[in-house]
Amino acid sequence: MEIVPALLTGLALGSVYGLIALGFHITASVCGALNFAQGSSAMLGAVLLWMIVQAGWPVPVAVGIAILACGLYGLVVERLAIRPFLARKSEAWLMATVALGLVCDNGMMLVFGAEPRSMASPLVLSSVRLGGVDLGIYPLHLLMPVVMLVLAAGIDLFRRRTLHGTAMLAVAQNRDAAGIMGIPVGRVIAAAFALSSALAGIAGMMVAPLSHVETGMGVVLGLKAFAVAILGGLGSAWGIVAAALLFGLVEAIVTLAVGSGYTQIVTFLLVIVVLAVRPDGLLGRAQVRKV
Repeated sequence: MEIVPALLTGLALGSVYGLIALGFHITASVCGALNFAQGSSAMLGAVLLWMIVQAGWPVPVAVGIAILACGLYGLVVERLAIRPFLARKSEAWLMATVALGLVCDNGMMLVFGAEPRSMASPLVLSSVRLGGVDLGIYPLHLLMPVVMLVLAAGIDLFRRRTLHGTAMLAVAQNRDAAGIMGIPVGRVIAAAFALSSALAGIAGMMVAPLSHVETGMGVVLGLKAFAVAILGGLGSAWGIVAAALLFGLVEAIVTLAVGSGYTQIVTFLLVIVVLAVRPDGLLGRAQVRKV
């Protein structure tokens, strides 16, 4: 039965990467820029949740405040590290978002401290049993893929069925034309970064009870999420979802078969091999560039 908990754990962790990677998809599709502070957003969600709960607030309230704070952080990233460079048609936003993420990580270290902390949760108190058999996983492991799929479907419906979602699609297709039609392009892009950061914050909060909360946790999460986004195709939300689950399963199988020391070697080699065969990702489509 070792294989079953390993695979379910892999799907759970893959869902965390997928949520963060969906943030890359949202901003890339709307304005062509990526928020490389996504890992910091995940860390911020976990750290803020821990701090607010420790202050005595109920968990649902703490979750809401932490998500809101992550969304506001996304607005800060867009205003300081994205907007000035998009206006000048410069790609310096890449280093600007990295730098802002480092500022966030080190700033939170001053507030939170460098020591890892544990996050208590009723979803990790006892393992799941099925027909009297202990599956070796917690309820949170089963909840995480459900959350990713529900949020991915919600984002898809939002973009296709609502006025604000249509505005995002219009900005994604042609920012200049959208502005001429009266769409507030700046606000739409800012909203995309707020949503992106909020998704990463949710991912950080979900993984927190399964690992230690620390200010450096976002580095690896952000890196793996970016690999998932590239693997699935930045232009395809459902491609990213599929890639996230695949990435998590491969991690789990490699860890179970040969040990965790080989996990990152194999998973990132997988990304390279897939991109060699499909440069636009699993479900991504090649962009037509006008010259």
